[in-house]
Amino acid sequence: MPGPGAPAHGPALKLIGRDGECARLDQLLAEVQGGHSRALLVHGEAGAGKTALLEYLARRATDAGCRVLTVAAIQSEMELAFATLHQLCWPLRDHLTSIPVPQQDALSTAFGLTGGAAAPDRFLVGLAVLSLLADAATDRPLVCVVDDEQWLDRASARALAFVAHRLVAESVGLVFGGREVSAELEALPEMAVGGLAPEDARALLATVLEAPLAAAVVDQIIAETGGNPLALLELPKVLTPGELATGFLVPGARLLCARVEEGFRRRADDLPRDARRLVLVAAAEPLGDPALLWRAAARLGISAPAAPPVEEAGLIVFGDRISFRHPLVRSAVYQSASAQERREVHAALTEATDAGVDPDRRAWHRALAALGPDEEIAQDLERSAVRAQARGGLAAAAALLERSASLTVDPERRALRSIAAAGAHIDAGALGPSAALVAAAEAGPLDQLGRVTVELVRARSAMAWGEAGDAVRRYVHAAKRLESIDARRARDIYLYALAAASSANSQAPEASLDETARAARAAPSPPGSPRPHDLLLDGLALVTTDGWASAAPALRKAIAALADAELRADEGIFWFGISTAAATLLWDWENYQLFATRGIQATRELGVIRLLPRALDTLASSNVLAGDFAAAASLIGEAEAIVEATRSTVSMYSPASLAGWRGHRAGAEAIIGATMEHGRARGQGSAVKVAQAAGATLYNGLARYDEALAFARQANDPPAYWSSHLNLHELVEAAARSGEAHMAAEALERLSESTQASGTDWALGVETRSRALLSTGDAAEALYHEAIERLDRSPLRPEAARAHLLYGEWLRREKRRVEGREQLRTAHGLFDTMGARAFADRARIELSATGERARSRRLGPTADLTPQERQIAHMAASGATNQEIASQLFLSANTIDYHLRKVFQKLQITRRGQLHEAFATAPP
Repeated sequence: MPGPGAPAHGPALKLIGRDGECARLDQLLAEVQGGHSRALLVHGEAGAGKTALLEYLARRATDAGCRVLTVAAIQSEMELAFATLHQLCWPLRDHLTSIPVPQQDALSTAFGLTGGAAAPDRFLVGLAVLSLLADAATDRPLVCVVDDEQWLDRASARALAFVAHRLVAESVGLVFGGREVSAELEALPEMAVGGLAPEDARALLATVLEAPLAAAVVDQIIAETGGNPLALLELPKVLTPGELATGFLVPGARLLCARVEEGFRRRADDLPRDARRLVLVAAAEPLGDPALLWRAAARLGISAPAAPPVEEAGLIVFGDRISFRHPLVRSAVYQSASAQERREVHAALTEATDAGVDPDRRAWHRALAALGPDEEIAQDLERSAVRAQARGGLAAAAALLERSASLTVDPERRALRSIAAAGAHIDAGALGPSAALVAAAEAGPLDQLGRVTVELVRARSAMAWGEAGDAVRRYVHAAKRLESIDARRARDIYLYALAAASSANSQAPEASLDETARAARAAPSPPGSPRPHDLLLDGLALVTTDGWASAAPALRKAIAALADAELRADEGIFWFGISTAAATLLWDWENYQLFATRGIQATRELGVIRLLPRALDTLASSNVLAGDFAAAASLIGEAEAIVEATRSTVSMYSPASLAGWRGHRAGAEAIIGATMEHGRARGQGSAVKVAQAAGATLYNGLARYDEALAFARQANDPPAYWSSHLNLHELVEAAARSGEAHMAAEALERLSESTQASGTDWALGVETRSRALLSTGDAAEALYHEAIERLDRSPLRPEAARAHLLYGEWLRREKRRVEGREQLRTAHGLFDTMGARAFADRARIELSATGERARSRRLGPTADLTPQERQIAHMAASGATNQEIASQLFLSANTIDYHLRKVFQKLQITRRGQLHEAFATAPP
């Protein structure tokens, strides 16, 4: 077996003892050639032979006519954003113009080719790489090999993990080699590479022994190394003749990698001085660029004659790129050098690196060459961090800012840079490092504004950890500090605090919405005309402190101002959540729909994909209210695809609401339970309350009123979050049907506070329908008529259908069967068309009691589609192209085409235009 890292020339080499592993790689290659895509993580300890296996795959793929891209991550590159990804994708740059423009812009910005208006969303970068690889594989299959995955910079790791999880039908193979299963790649198919079997280990060891050894000694060496190929090849070179001859090895006394590294260090130490320093320069220079290496070497007085001894020692191969015999050579040489030697090498690399071409790598070398704090270098690193953030390299920006802070001389400036680094770590999802940085900043001489910034960073960290109570407290504290410095910004922070307190609800009792609202109400108003969000703050706080009637005027003004405003995309993202909350407080469905739609448009325009699930979830909830369950399901499917692709922990509300209305009991109970569990785990009480309200809807539809009452009571105790009033009618109905008239009357009184303040047909229709439930005789009938009239002219079809259902049930109990039959028939038709199964069954049973049999629509061929096929088909039927669908679902256009072919086959259609007809005639 050739040594790990040895180049494979000619036909693919025969690897001793790796028949099974090679067969699996051959199978992967065959599937990629067959039009499928495959990802694989090859992992094992250092020296296990992962690199040799990856080279075997690369050679086999090349011989098979595939295009092959190979790259190896380098430890010293881990702080440079997209370093490895750039190397991998650079040969495919000619395909960049073939992918969608937003993806082109994201990738170009990430690689520093162009300057974007904003940092590209990291998931948009991942989607761009997926599209780039898919396009490159159009002509012939593509195999990408990424070695030493454990040393990928975080931006590259996340992007490549995203791609690996989304590959389906692009003829792309993406294979990683790493020492262990990383968090990013843990869900990928794996191939563990362990030690060789004893007979194979003997065969490999025989290839490097100069003289035969006793069988017992060979067995002991194999046992000591665990069959590790690199150790078998290298240990005979580092063991003394006595150890080899006698087998005097103490098991467990020497770590395997330490012995191998010791051999590499010894080999380097035996080199002439200039040759040894040349190896150190190569170890500190991650690009493998010969020109850069020799420029740096020249500054140290090292000339070309230093290279041959290095090659003869088997440490480095000098060619078009500088490559080490094994990654352990690099780490052994670099770690064994003195601090002074490393500083000298990095200083030489600083001088050799063109500041105009690669300013960030130059700044990093310069920082590593620094003896102590240096403001000029700190500023260099700060500028590099800004560039990294602009490219979307949040982890790199955090590392650069942290190093910048450590090199800062002035204590106050160091504290501010530490705060910035902490915030960057939070943005990158690394919460651990931020705590120490904030603590260090707090110990510094901060002014009032600096103290506010610390509080805000701590609040963001608390929200990320799911500690809403602490976050609310810190937001309020920061806002109070700011009142005398910047009243406008203080009011904006109070909005954050109110939103966090409403979201936390019962899951964080210490995050009191009432106390937060009172603090916001006491804040001074800024000079000049109030902004829409100033009006929002007043209205949202007043709802809690003074009630609906006092809050409604401010909320109406805020909603009207936001609806008419020409907002930039970043403003649309910022305000869509809080503005939709205000619209629901006023039972204003039209503006709720408008703000939710704007939120999606803004997130798509800016490519802020991490926020898209929340925007999609909000619009889906709006469609559930309107009874457009198919549109809601499509939006939920898109959001869930993004959540899966981005491995997000966002709590989604609409799946529970949709499940409650659809009324499939077993499935709905599972979704509602999962939503409550996730909301509790994340400290998001509002998610728990929405799920409980969905449970009330489900059981009211199933006519299981005692269970509906239990859920409805939980959903409204305490009734603190901003949409709790929308489900009070469930409590009225469940209590009324369970014989709890007093409880129903109390719920109705609370409901009417919000509906009377609102005055919309939705609000007043729900109130009069609920009031009719508690009324008798002519009063009840008049109320039912008014409710039906109001709700029939509103967009809220489910609520209108319930009004017809309740009126029909009342008429039947009044022995007015013919009139009841008409109402029940209308209700059944509406529910059946929407797909509200439980309510449709309830109407059907009532209708049969009047002597009429209701018929439900039968399932058609669309029932055979998988959820993903149904979603893709719906989007295609609406006119979206394959590329547009791919961008929204985070798949490649090839994968969309693959799924649509299956849809066409199942539906027995041949044209895209037939999709609309297939779904128009099918039941939901």
